[in-house]
Amino acid sequence: MPETKKPYIEIVTDRCKGCELCISACPKDCIELDTSVVNAKGVNPAKYVGGCIGCGSCMLICPDVCIELYKEEKIQKSA
Repeated sequence: MPETKKPYIEIVTDRCKGCELCISACPKDCIELDTSVVNAKGVNPAKYVGGCIGCGSCMLICPDVCIELYKEEKIQKSA
């Protein structure tokens, strides 16, 4: 994950089918295909590269609900 500053997205790469709809929908070019990885479906999944503005276009267009948008920083809870 390049960053966890707000806003940012997380992509569940195992569910991604590499359709590239999220890449086309992103106005800031924050997503690209990860050509260094092949997931369980045998495709190169989408990868977040940073710079999210929190518009949610990628999340809304994803047919497999692989993208989660976070508008706050992720905070790790200590046990």
